[in-house]
Amino acid sequence: MPVIVRNADQSLSPMAPGCDAAALLTPDVIGSDHIFLERVILEEGAAYEIELDTKMVGWVQALSGEGILADVEISPKTVTYLPLGFAGKLAAVGGETVLLVARVPDAGRFDPEIGDMPGELRQVDWTREPVLESEHDARKRIYMATKALAGTHAFKGEMISYPPGTAAPEHHHIGAEHFQYVISGRGTALLDGTGHVLEAGDLLYNYEHEPHAFINQSDDDFVFVEFFVPGPCETIWSQGASVCAWLPTGVDSAGRKPSREIGYHVHGQDDGL
Repeated sequence: MPVIVRNADQSLSPMAPGCDAAALLTPDVIGSDHIFLERVILEEGAAYEIELDTKMVGWVQALSGEGILADVEISPKTVTYLPLGFAGKLAAVGGETVLLVARVPDAGRFDPEIGDMPGELRQVDWTREPVLESEHDARKRIYMATKALAGTHAFKGEMISYPPGTAAPEHHHIGAEHFQYVISGRGTALLDGTGHVLEAGDLLYNYEHEPHAFINQSDDDFVFVEFFVPGPCETIWSQGASVCAWLPTGVDSAGRKPSREIGYHVHGQDDGL
């Protein structure tokens, strides 16, 4: 069964002076060790220690505020990929900073070539990535982590936006588990036909073979990030559903020429992106 972690139920624990964290995804919560995920809140000037073991990779996404990690600037425009065995201190600057910090243990089981992942921090400004639009509905998509961006197949991520009234076809995945973390708005997750309302700060975790779909019945955009572990997986569409394909819009999130080009492709057939 899918797991829903409500924002209202997330309890914070002190990690260091001025630093609190809520454990969102752990084996105790999901019964799986595919991924560990924390929401970290830092007061200005506070720091959070990130220490990965030699088989672990991960990423950091700022939800709000700004920080510095190993001389790399962290902001809500960026996703920062953590290489094998990374250790460093993330310090908040300019006010409170809220982060999602993800760790993928024993990443070699998901990517046999994990040793080829760059050994230094890599980062993408997702606001410069191409905006893609759904072929059959009003959804928009921006890739946040792919092999080309992060240097590994151990995980894959994207941001999805559902304008008001938008729905997507039911489907399930084979070969990966994945989560959606709601960035803004309010939408309904249809999980094996049953509706569950999700709001900003809520998290949904889906295992393999679990049918799911989303619909936005509100007056505002429903936006979430979703990450798969591992990245490659097969997507199976429910009977009667249109296969989801993505088309380039030619612009980034601010209407500029994007940092790269991504052509038409079907969801799940995104190797090389």
